[in-house]
Amino acid sequence: MKSKNIKQKVRENYGVIAKKSSSCCCSAANEPCCGSEAKAASKAIGYSDKEISSVPEGANLGLGCGNPIALASIKPGEIVLDLGSGPGFDSFLAARRVGKKGKVIGVDMTPEMIEKARQNVRKGKYSNVEFRLGEIEQLPVENNSIDIVISNCVINLSPDKAKVFKEAFRVLKKGGRLMVSDIVLLKELPASVKNSKKAYVGCIAGAVLKKDYIGFAKKAGFKKLKVLDEVPFAQYAASIKLAGLK
Repeated sequence: MKSKNIKQKVRENYGVIAKKSSSCCCSAANEPCCGSEAKAASKAIGYSDKEISSVPEGANLGLGCGNPIALASIKPGEIVLDLGSGPGFDSFLAARRVGKKGKVIGVDMTPEMIEKARQNVRKGKYSNVEFRLGEIEQLPVENNSIDIVISNCVINLSPDKAKVFKEAFRVLKKGGRLMVSDIVLLKELPASVKNSKKAYVGCIAGAVLKKDYIGFAKKAGFKKLKVLDEVPFAQYAASIKLAGLK
């Protein structure tokens, strides 16, 4: 599929999810989770009951494949950037850690998700979170302005992952950190799966081999890259937590 078609398909799919009370998620089991099952799916990938209950209703649609916040070591006063922030689940969790002197910026390319996230800001009365409409390959964020970049099961959806990591590197301050949860391949996909739009939206067809994924981050300039966690699933893939430094 062409990059333009991929983005349009992903945008349309997540726009539909944003409008629903239920969700289709990219869980480590690659199964859809709907309604209350989103909470169970989030617990299964590392979120605590306290974290799940601390965000506004509708912020958690069960769309992740890990908990990047758990290992991110976010400190009070820091500025956090959430790539592909959706309705804001991880952004709101990060906001609790940075406190009133810190800030969280969420970026998402789906207008419906941005609107839902902004509604959640108002519901939760957050003063340290903002959401910006934009693409993670061309972030609407200044150079050297971010302390830590997080992302949850989103980079695999991008047709240009190398550019995503370059953009993440660009916006980070010197010594800034990267912490992402994502889906990678352990072996090549069959052509029938690789060319499937449904599989792409489901976070499988868009994924690349683990060595290539890490290679994109390394070429962007990230140092001390380390896979902190890896959970194989299905037949071809794994969910990983990748950390790195600028």
